[in-house]
Amino acid sequence: MKKLFLQYRPFFIFLIKFFVLYVFLTVGYRFYLSQYDVTVFEVDGFTRSVAVQSETVLQFLGKEAKVEQNVFEPCMNLIYKGKFVARIVEGCNALSVMILFAAFVFAFSGKWIKTILYILAGCLIIHILNVLRIVLLTMALYNMPEYEHLMHGVIFPLFIYAVVFVLWILWIQKFSGHVKRGFEK
Repeated sequence: MKKLFLQYRPFFIFLIKFFVLYVFLTVGYRFYLSQYDVTVFEVDGFTRSVAVQSETVLQFLGKEAKVEQNVFEPCMNLIYKGKFVARIVEGCNALSVMILFAAFVFAFSGKWIKTILYILAGCLIIHILNVLRIVLLTMALYNMPEYEHLMHGVIFPLFIYAVVFVLWILWIQKFSGHVKRGFEK
């Protein structure tokens, strides 16, 4: 058993580091969310911020848009060209995706400062792309509401997770120090 552990030690270290940070960040996120009273339909600050940023980008693009608090559930309503188009709920803020991203990068961590900077830059990229995802989804749903499931359930999540996957690969190959360059001696 000891030989097996030693042989796969890097893999076990990766798993332990991943799960420790993932659980820590997830518990912290749940604690953050617990501060908001969903019984009175209170929306957490980060989700509200994502909704307002989506509204701002739409308005910057010259589109008529506004967000308002939903009075029947804890979410923000996105009104586009005078028509209710989407609900922005806690799951739309991409924080759970950022937690997954950060735990993976941490599990393959290299130098601490490089790891922290990469996690911060990656989370910023994920956040910006998520706001753009909401903006594009809003415009698409307004024009093609019959494709809501395809766009919201398949295309846009696939895009976000593909970007996260590319960021992971980039981290492993270029920044983490875990992959040796092929022709270096």
